[in-house]
Amino acid sequence: MIDKQHLRRLMLGRLRQLPLEEKRAYDRRIATYLYEWPPWQRARTLALTVARGTEVATAPIIERAWQEGKTVAVPKCDPLTETMTFRRIASFAQLEKAYAGLLEPIEEQTAAIDRDELDLILVPGVCFTKTGYRIGYGGGYYDRYLPGVAAVTAALAYSFQILDRIPVEAHDVPVKAIITEQGVMSCGQ
Repeated sequence: MIDKQHLRRLMLGRLRQLPLEEKRAYDRRIATYLYEWPPWQRARTLALTVARGTEVATAPIIERAWQEGKTVAVPKCDPLTETMTFRRIASFAQLEKAYAGLLEPIEEQTAAIDRDELDLILVPGVCFTKTGYRIGYGGGYYDRYLPGVAAVTAALAYSFQILDRIPVEAHDVPVKAIITEQGVMSCGQ
């Protein structure tokens, strides 16, 4: 079977080829499906990364969450311990460029949120299976964070990021749903 690094490189190449106007249209459709999804509507506290580059845009999703009165939590990675915590942000000004070029919360301006407080976690990934397994960006942060989390987990992705098979390891934790420009896919494991 093809290895994770090879699949990650291939999919990142494909993502870079997605025309900007098409990406924007897909992003709007994905967000619309997300807002109509019952776990989004029920969620009071939402955890997600601030997207960059080829990822599904999350800035509009964060703004919508604030408009709806939701608490927004963004991950802060600790490369030394290879762990992450989610911290509440109330403004994009509370972010700084940090680990791997990600926008992360400024610790002095934000408060940590306990994993039990999270209702919905939008998990990033490069490619996925219909059963919710994913290849991430290679850091393993979510694979270490997600075991035992009670929150609903979902991923935002373009339909071409869903593959028939990917290598799955014992520590991999599948998401419960994937939201694409074609709708919400429940991932029955």
